Amino acid sequence: MFTPVRSRVRTAALALSAVMALAFGATATTGAAAAPAAVLAKQGPTSVAYIEVNNNSMLNVGKYTLSNGGANVFDIAVIFAANINYNASTKAGTLYFNPNVQRVLDNAATQIRPLQQKGIKVVLSVLGNHEGSGFANFPSQQTASTFAKQLSDTVTKYGLDGIDFDDEYADYGNNGTGQPNASSFVYLVSALRANMPGKIISLYNIGPSASRLSYGGVDISSKFDYAWNPYYGSWQVPGIALPKSKLSPAAVQIGGTSQSTAASLARRTVSEGYGVFLTYNLDGANRTADVSAFTRELYGSDARYTP
Repeated sequence: MFTPVRSRVRTAALALSAVMALAFGATATTGAAAAPAAVLAKQGPTSVAYIEVNNNSMLNVGKYTLSNGGANVFDIAVIFAANINYNASTKAGTLYFNPNVQRVLDNAATQIRPLQQKGIKVVLSVLGNHEGSGFANFPSQQTASTFAKQLSDTVTKYGLDGIDFDDEYADYGNNGTGQPNASSFVYLVSALRANMPGKIISLYNIGPSASRLSYGGVDISSKFDYAWNPYYGSWQVPGIALPKSKLSPAAVQIGGTSQSTAASLARRTVSEGYGVFLTYNLDGANRTADVSAFTRELYGSDARYTP
């Protein structure tokens, strides 16, 4: 049985919303990531791991390698999650970090750089926060572009590898905000791609934004690097015009999706020629059995855990 929408989302979305919003003047270890060490190659799909940083360490992602050859199991680690909050003065969305997300960013030297030095990309996910602001209801191109700059400035400041959009829990209409419109997400993604042409932009394929990818003759589908199924334990091909190599129809919750289902979804990923495999909720326990269930099918190897 699959998990309909993430059971995870409320902790990040609701956590400590009275604490400071994004402050670009905060002290932090910033700048571009150090060049990665020589990365052992592997053949097979790109593996993605969402990490609930309210409860777990980003460093968990780097603890898994393939028994055969020693390559990283995971290629992309997603910090879950920053939020889009409502700004009463601008009447538009603004970027917000709860204290746990801020801690990861402020400690990039110890929480992010070790992964990047292993060749693992680190992406920041952004999620609604029940305040009425979301990616789909910016009232103008300017307000969308302003938020896009907050995102790209964050990527630059903390040396991240990209941004992931998750249009859940916005509660459109709260605080007198508008309902989703046709132009908002197109303006936002277009501006973000222009700001960071070499970085990852990914789509957690859910919510009003996921069905509003075209406006005024502009289709933003090709501006995404990846899109994935948001329902754990299931198979659903994201409805976006990207090649199979950039899509994950499979989604598993590590420790929540059975090993047999994870293996089946991984096998289908390979047999149908898809290039991405999505996982969620890698915690600090030794999950070798859960991870090996899909790595055997994706890469022909068990996983190895190194604490």
